[in-house]
Amino acid sequence: MTSASAPIPDSFTVPVSLGSRSYEIAIVSGKLESLAVHLKKWIAAHPHFSAGSAANEKALVVTDGHIAATHAECAQQSLIQAGWTTGRVELEPGEQSKTLASATRLYDALAELKADRRTVVVAVGGGVVGDTAGFAAATYARGIPFVQIPTTLLAQVDSSVGGKVGVNHPRGKNLIGAFHQPLGVLIDTLTLTTLPERDYRSGLAEVIKYGVSLDGEFFKYLEDHVDGLNSRAPDVLRHVIAISCQLKAGVVEQDEQELSGLRALLNYGHTFAHAYEALLGYGKLLHGEAVAIGMVHASRLAERLHHVDSSVTQKQARLLKAVQLPTELPSGPLDVEAVLDRMRLDKKSRGGKLRFVLPSSIGHVALVDAVPESEVRSLLSEFGGQR
Repeated sequence: MTSASAPIPDSFTVPVSLGSRSYEIAIVSGKLESLAVHLKKWIAAHPHFSAGSAANEKALVVTDGHIAATHAECAQQSLIQAGWTTGRVELEPGEQSKTLASATRLYDALAELKADRRTVVVAVGGGVVGDTAGFAAATYARGIPFVQIPTTLLAQVDSSVGGKVGVNHPRGKNLIGAFHQPLGVLIDTLTLTTLPERDYRSGLAEVIKYGVSLDGEFFKYLEDHVDGLNSRAPDVLRHVIAISCQLKAGVVEQDEQELSGLRALLNYGHTFAHAYEALLGYGKLLHGEAVAIGMVHASRLAERLHHVDSSVTQKQARLLKAVQLPTELPSGPLDVEAVLDRMRLDKKSRGGKLRFVLPSSIGHVALVDAVPESEVRSLLSEFGGQR
């Protein structure tokens, strides 16, 4: 793995080693039009395609209305100029598109394209596009290849890596899904120049999460490069994306389908965050904003349980504030029992007992079983909670 402080070149590749499902994450700046070249290489190396065969040179580009005329058009033109037959589906931006109805639209488009099991789905967009397109690829004809081109920081460092795909159900997020690894991931850091400020900063929460949970040296790099983070400096972005992808890939390689519990460590701050997102109403807090608050609150819980001292929490809060992320909930009463009810639904819970990913130092976290509800209730009360 590259040192957390070593410079990252203009083009950099992160391998994800999963046996026959292995792939690479290509990180570039200003080279989105190279998609066809990357795709040709990925197809030649992938066991999905028999020796000596090629794709049928058909691809369905899936995107949303925000970037259809820019990033998605660039990717599609790269394929067309290389001789591919393409189709395109534009989803409505936002979480409301992450549904079975949207997946059905993609099935219809694939059928119209006369897709077969070597047709490639190309997801260009944020997490909603990647998750929905990936789910359609995983389930059409019992599985066809797909490529991720994430255009938000959150998707670049998180949802595009690891093969989790899925859609929401009225009773919960991501209840319908699969593990379906992509042929490859192409990340162009220049796509972040068009990302709205709040969305960009939301992605930084996941970057900081990797430093707290997996790599103290990386956390120090983030502390030392706040100005570059705030100005979206290309060299700093390449660095933080590359290291974040390496860190997540290392966990995914050891626990691809969340069987050992190791992959749960990537959910630091998320038990609090998911509860706050749901109870405040999706959109009140962006996911990364909720994660930022959730990390601070998880660290405060670790203090109460004598896993860390206050300096660990303070270091996280300082860095989050420096990149203009919230560390406290919006003002107003918090229904403590409602938060606890949501936490009991968390996938890490066992037998109704609360489990949290908690820090023991900057760079290391652990999954802690059977955390007393009384401690969580008392902590939430400190944040303005009402019983």
